[in-house]
Amino acid sequence: MKAVIQRVTHASVKVDEQVVGQIGLGFVVLLGVANGDTQAQAELLAAKIAKLRVFEDDAGKMNLSLPDVNASVLCISQFTLCADMKKGNRPAFTPAAPPDVANSLYEHFCESLKAQGVPVETGVFGAQMHVELLNHGPVTIIMDTDMWRKP
Repeated sequence: MKAVIQRVTHASVKVDEQVVGQIGLGFVVLLGVANGDTQAQAELLAAKIAKLRVFEDDAGKMNLSLPDVNASVLCISQFTLCADMKKGNRPAFTPAAPPDVANSLYEHFCESLKAQGVPVETGVFGAQMHVELLNHGPVTIIMDTDMWRKP
Protein backbone atom coordinates (compact mmCIF):
# COMPACT_ATOMS: atom_id res chain seq x y z
CA MET A 1 0.00 0.00 0.00
CA LYS A 2 1.39 3.35 -1.01
CA ALA A 3 0.38 6.80 0.16
CA VAL A 4 1.35 10.28 -0.91
CA ILE A 5 0.51 12.65 1.95
CA GLN A 6 0.31 16.38 1.31
CA ARG A 7 -0.21 18.84 4.15
CA VAL A 8 -2.85 21.31 3.01
CA THR A 9 -4.56 24.50 4.11
CA HIS A 10 -7.72 23.27 2.35
CA ALA A 11 -8.70 20.78 -0.34
CA SER A 12 -11.71 19.51 -2.24
CA VAL A 13 -12.59 16.82 -4.75
CA LYS A 14 -15.22 17.05 -7.48
CA VAL A 15 -16.98 14.36 -9.51
CA ASP A 16 -19.07 15.57 -12.46
CA GLU A 17 -18.53 19.19 -11.34
CA GLN A 18 -20.05 18.44 -7.91
CA VAL A 19 -17.98 18.69 -4.71
CA VAL A 20 -18.12 15.27 -3.04
CA GLY A 21 -15.52 15.88 -0.33
CA GLN A 22 -13.73 18.86 1.17
CA ILE A 23 -11.57 19.70 4.17
CA GLY A 24 -9.85 22.65 5.76
CA LEU A 25 -6.48 22.16 7.44
CA GLY A 26 -5.16 18.63 7.12
CA PHE A 27 -3.82 16.08 4.66
CA VAL A 28 -4.72 15.01 1.18
CA VAL A 29 -3.86 11.32 1.07
CA LEU A 30 -3.53 9.67 -2.34
CA LEU A 31 -3.80 5.93 -1.63
CA GLY A 32 -2.64 3.15 -3.93
CA VAL A 33 -3.60 -0.44 -3.11
CA ALA A 34 -1.40 -3.16 -4.60
CA ASN A 35 -1.87 -6.89 -5.06
CA GLY A 36 -1.18 -8.64 -1.77
CA ASP A 37 -1.97 -5.66 0.47
CA THR A 38 -3.85 -6.51 3.66
CA GLN A 39 -6.19 -4.99 6.24
CA ALA A 40 -3.31 -5.07 8.73
CA GLN A 41 -1.25 -2.88 6.39
CA ALA A 42 -4.19 -0.48 5.98
CA GLU A 43 -4.48 -0.20 9.77
CA LEU A 44 -0.73 0.35 10.22
CA LEU A 45 -0.63 3.00 7.51
CA ALA A 46 -3.67 4.78 8.98
CA ALA A 47 -2.07 4.82 12.44
CA LYS A 48 1.21 6.18 11.04
CA ILE A 49 -0.57 8.92 9.12
CA ALA A 50 -2.77 9.88 12.09
CA LYS A 51 0.35 10.27 14.23
CA LEU A 52 2.52 11.94 11.56
CA ARG A 53 3.94 15.04 13.25
CA VAL A 54 4.30 17.66 10.52
CA PHE A 55 2.26 20.55 11.91
CA GLU A 56 4.15 23.33 13.70
CA ASP A 57 3.99 23.79 17.45
CA ASP A 58 4.28 27.19 19.19
CA ALA A 59 8.05 27.12 18.64
CA GLY A 60 7.61 26.63 14.87
CA LYS A 61 8.89 23.05 15.02
CA MET A 62 7.07 20.26 13.15
CA ASN A 63 5.89 18.45 16.24
CA LEU A 64 2.07 18.14 16.05
CA SER A 65 -0.21 15.54 14.45
CA LEU A 66 -3.67 15.70 12.86
CA PRO A 67 -5.55 15.22 16.17
CA ASP A 68 -3.31 17.80 17.89
CA VAL A 69 -4.45 20.53 15.47
CA ASN A 70 -8.03 19.28 14.87
CA ALA A 71 -7.24 18.59 11.23
CA SER A 72 -8.89 16.26 8.69
CA VAL A 73 -7.98 13.98 5.79
CA LEU A 74 -9.26 14.01 2.24
CA CYS A 75 -8.50 10.48 1.01
CA ILE A 76 -8.44 9.74 -2.72
CA SER A 77 -8.00 6.25 -4.14
CA GLN A 78 -5.29 6.31 -6.81
CA PHE A 79 -4.34 3.03 -8.45
CA THR A 80 -1.74 4.83 -10.60
CA LEU A 81 0.58 4.92 -7.56
CA CYS A 82 1.07 1.20 -8.15
CA ALA A 83 2.31 1.68 -11.71
CA ASP A 84 5.14 -0.52 -12.95
CA MET A 85 7.63 1.57 -14.96
CA LYS A 86 10.38 -1.04 -15.39
CA LYS A 87 9.96 -1.19 -19.17
CA GLY A 88 9.34 1.59 -21.62
CA ASN A 89 7.41 4.77 -21.03
CA ARG A 90 3.86 3.49 -20.73
CA PRO A 91 2.94 2.44 -17.19
CA ALA A 92 1.64 -1.05 -16.51
CA PHE A 93 -0.97 -1.22 -13.76
CA THR A 94 -0.85 -4.99 -13.16
CA PRO A 95 0.66 -4.45 -9.67
CA ALA A 96 -2.54 -2.63 -8.60
CA ALA A 97 -5.12 -4.68 -6.71
CA PRO A 98 -8.33 -5.56 -8.58
CA PRO A 99 -11.04 -2.92 -8.09
CA ASP A 100 -13.17 -4.90 -5.61
CA VAL A 101 -10.16 -5.68 -3.39
CA ALA A 102 -8.76 -2.15 -3.72
CA ASN A 103 -12.09 -0.55 -2.82
CA SER A 104 -12.50 -2.77 0.23
CA LEU A 105 -9.00 -1.94 1.50
CA TYR A 106 -9.44 1.76 0.66
CA GLU A 107 -12.63 1.83 2.74
CA HIS A 108 -10.91 -0.10 5.55
CA PHE A 109 -8.06 2.42 5.52
CA CYS A 110 -10.53 5.32 5.80
CA GLU A 111 -12.40 3.61 8.66
CA SER A 112 -9.07 2.94 10.40
CA LEU A 113 -8.21 6.65 10.18
CA LYS A 114 -11.60 7.53 11.63
CA ALA A 115 -10.95 5.07 14.48
CA GLN A 116 -7.80 7.11 15.24
CA GLY A 117 -10.05 10.15 15.78
CA VAL A 118 -9.36 11.74 12.40
CA PRO A 119 -12.29 13.17 10.39
CA VAL A 120 -12.14 11.74 6.84
CA GLU A 121 -13.69 12.93 3.59
CA THR A 122 -13.36 10.90 0.40
CA GLY A 123 -13.72 11.01 -3.32
CA VAL A 124 -15.68 8.40 -5.29
CA PHE A 125 -13.82 5.15 -5.86
CA GLY A 126 -13.16 4.54 -9.55
CA ALA A 127 -14.59 7.88 -10.68
CA GLN A 128 -12.86 10.56 -12.74
CA MET A 129 -12.08 13.15 -10.06
CA HIS A 130 -10.70 16.66 -9.93
CA VAL A 131 -8.75 17.37 -6.76
CA GLU A 132 -7.97 20.94 -5.77
CA LEU A 133 -5.65 21.73 -2.90
CA LEU A 134 -3.50 24.41 -1.39
CA ASN A 135 -0.30 22.67 -0.31
CA HIS A 136 0.86 24.09 3.02
CA GLY A 137 4.64 24.28 3.25
CA PRO A 138 4.89 22.54 0.90
CA VAL A 139 5.06 19.36 2.94
CA THR A 140 4.74 16.09 1.02
CA ILE A 141 5.56 12.67 2.48
CA ILE A 142 5.57 9.31 0.68
CA MET A 143 4.84 6.13 2.64
CA ASP A 144 4.92 2.55 1.43
CA THR A 145 3.92 -0.27 3.77
CA ASP A 146 6.61 -2.44 2.14
CA MET A 147 9.15 -0.48 4.19
CA TRP A 148 7.70 -1.96 7.40
CA ARG A 149 7.64 -5.58 6.25
CA LYS A 150 9.93 -7.86 8.18
CA PRO A 151 12.29 -9.97 6.07
